Amino acid sequence: MEVNILVGGAAGQGMETIMNLLGKSLVREGCGLIYTKDYMSRVRGGHNFSRLRIASGKPWAIVESIDIMVALNEETYYHHRDNLAPSGRVIFDPRSFSLPEDENRGVPVELQKLAEEAGGKVMANTVAVGALLVLMGLQTSTVEDLLHDTFAGKEGVAEKNIVALKAGFDAAAQFCSACFDLPPRNEDGNKLFIDGNQVLGMAALASGCRFLSAYPMTPSTGVMNYLAGKSKDYPLVVEQAEDEIAAINMALGASYTGIRALTCTSGGGFSLMVEGVSLAGMTEIPLVIIVAMRPGPATGLPTRTEQADLEFVIHSGHGEFPRAVLSATSHEDAFYRLNKAFELADRYQTPVFFLSDQNFADTHRSVEPFDFDRLSYNRFIAEENGYEKPYKRYRNTESGISPRALPGQFEGEVVLVDSDEHDENGNIIEDASTRRLMVEKRMRKLASLAEEMDEPDFYGDPHPELLLIGWGSTYGVLREAVDALITLGTKTGMLHFSDLWPLPQKRLKNLLAEVERSYCLENNAGGQLAALIRRETGLSIKGSIIKYDGRPFLAREIVEEVKNDL
Repeated sequence: MEVNILVGGAAGQGMETIMNLLGKSLVREGCGLIYTKDYMSRVRGGHNFSRLRIASGKPWAIVESIDIMVALNEETYYHHRDNLAPSGRVIFDPRSFSLPEDENRGVPVELQKLAEEAGGKVMANTVAVGALLVLMGLQTSTVEDLLHDTFAGKEGVAEKNIVALKAGFDAAAQFCSACFDLPPRNEDGNKLFIDGNQVLGMAALASGCRFLSAYPMTPSTGVMNYLAGKSKDYPLVVEQAEDEIAAINMALGASYTGIRALTCTSGGGFSLMVEGVSLAGMTEIPLVIIVAMRPGPATGLPTRTEQADLEFVIHSGHGEFPRAVLSATSHEDAFYRLNKAFELADRYQTPVFFLSDQNFADTHRSVEPFDFDRLSYNRFIAEENGYEKPYKRYRNTESGISPRALPGQFEGEVVLVDSDEHDENGNIIEDASTRRLMVEKRMRKLASLAEEMDEPDFYGDPHPELLLIGWGSTYGVLREAVDALITLGTKTGMLHFSDLWPLPQKRLKNLLAEVERSYCLENNAGGQLAALIRRETGLSIKGSIIKYDGRPFLAREIVEEVKNDL
């Protein structure tokens, strides 16, 4: 049992307001939710839409079927009517457009008129929320509480919105009251309703990040917005740099002084950062870099999703130096994994990349509150009696990790850092033997980094005949595809990577040796993870399911691809 809602219209018509207000209220009602956005790269106009799925337990992915459509313009109805369920309903404003004569699923609500009567047409989206509530058999009390919270301190605004809310409720009730049964609910209603960027921002703050420098670039900007919103309440500096070159260098400067630092960007912005990545590699300064992927090349599709920057990140920066690459899979895992990224960066004194994408960044889900006790905070800074004197910033050690001191930390000691090749003290060198020594010192970190990488997560039949392999934000849709294939009688499992470089291999090799068929599923044209696996293990994945139109996978698409290949 589930209810699927689509709200569509032109940019600027308030779809996000409807979904956020509705989503927050449904979470308080104890519902399990997932909400995604499909929007164009423009401020006004175009066709944008959002999907909200209400399901029992934990919905992992969106589906195409629509039970309730809120059509804020005529285009929305005609664009999505083929996915409207036979028992579905269409909320629309009859003063804006009319449905076809043979369409008997309409719920006419004069959104604009009722909003103006309540105090202003800007509240048309609140009217729509009221109409949605009555169709699902809910009352308005929870949304009323949210409106009071949202507009606290703004005299009369909450009250006007409540009038609009109840007007929409009453208008829709004349045509369809409690027409849809919600799935069983968790009555405590204590879950978070949060998108991927907010998860990462919260994780960074809880991990001790105290400096962010970035230049806004979709879809990473939400991380910066979240942290900027917290900067008055916490000892945190958020700097909007003039460009991505400045952003990474400012973050490196902050990290050099001992501040746990972060920068975030997308592919085009990261292109400008790669010289700074090499600087981090040579100077051995810790830094976490969130790369939220979108389709390229160049500007590409700024508001769409893709997984095409994996190889770019692994090989970014000139020269050879160690780095780790982690990725956001589910909201639940990403919170703790970004904390791991900060710990790895500090321990190994190296850049650590955290790959996200638009699909993850902009997707809201209902999740259990995070366990902050699971987070680690270890700075790996040398102590007064914990280093060999005289202090050498790049001391050659068995592990390749040199003791890290902060400028001015030890009386009489100098923390000398240089972007040229250098000796153990940090002085510039030209001789071949020292060059070999320092390259080998840095590269020795890779062996220990590889041991830190988590094996990919397995889900499904414990003895699968079919194996689906993926990484990043495909986690949820792969889970649902696995469940669907098992229901159809195919013993299916999935192997999903969160840690990508150095590539963990043990579980992968064991499972590939056992299964009859395997597919690697990726949102890119080149099959980058499959190529990486082949290069690192010598093993080939037999099948490939790829999608590169800027949209995320649907579980139906995966199941159909597998069935067609039988």
